[in-house]
Amino acid sequence: MSEVTSVQERRNDCPVIGILAQEASSAEIGKNTKIPASYVKFLECGGARVVPIMINQPEVEYRRIFNSINGILFPGGRVSILNSAYAKAAAVFYKLAIEANSRGDYFPVWGTCLGMQLLTQITSGEHLLSQTDSRGYALPMDFTKEAKDSRLFQNFPEDLMTSLATEPITLHYHKYSITVKNFNNNENLRTFFKILSTNSDGEQEYVSTIEAYDLPVYGTVWHPEKNAFEWGRPFFPHSASAIKTTFYFAHFFVNEARKNFHTFSSAEEEKRSLIYNYRPEDSLETSPFLQTYYFG
Repeated sequence: MSEVTSVQERRNDCPVIGILAQEASSAEIGKNTKIPASYVKFLECGGARVVPIMINQPEVEYRRIFNSINGILFPGGRVSILNSAYAKAAAVFYKLAIEANSRGDYFPVWGTCLGMQLLTQITSGEHLLSQTDSRGYALPMDFTKEAKDSRLFQNFPEDLMTSLATEPITLHYHKYSITVKNFNNNENLRTFFKILSTNSDGEQEYVSTIEAYDLPVYGTVWHPEKNAFEWGRPFFPHSASAIKTTFYFAHFFVNEARKNFHTFSSAEEEKRSLIYNYRPEDSLETSPFLQTYYFG
């Protein structure tokens, strides 16, 4: 694999990022797939437009989409990372991204919560998650020595880094985690990803932020999008530092997508593909999400 290229002189100021949909839960009968609206807003606040990527599509369709978008986000959720349609589609896009980056076609990948867990599962080739008491807590980050000079954090302002390390502004809403022990015991993981932060449930230390050494692949087991855009639970953090966190993470990932120059075959195809063709629905009655995009 080639090393991450330096910032290119050219820049794509109209980035389009895909968000992978996933199966809806039984509480949402009649609505087959979904994307929580906060993920869309997260990317939009960084300056990107969004394309929803449907599950259960043929690989040729995923290749067409891949060659049209400038990055992809695997969101959180409750489906299986082993055999769900979400996991199968993600594996196709992840393979395409690794291949593209290896030949110098810069294509960033982001995984949040379940999305990060999926990244570790695909990369490791093993199911290494452990159950942790980490569902419903806002926590400060425990930064590793790798964080300061990482691509992700190197340009964050000092005041925000201090806030992230000392204030409970990263929202953990996950039942399973990859422990630091399991991560370090897997050669594929420890040679592909560096750990940028960890957290603990009081008994187990688990990995909370990762960045690939040589490729633009990133993951957080916590939720940067919820701080600014979700209000369904009392423990969601909404302080000034928490909101700043949302915007700096969005800004970083969208800037990574600006380094990619994939385009749709026509303006008409691009217009048909964008999230603007759909309307989010209020969804707090059946989920922790304020709004959700549902697809048939």
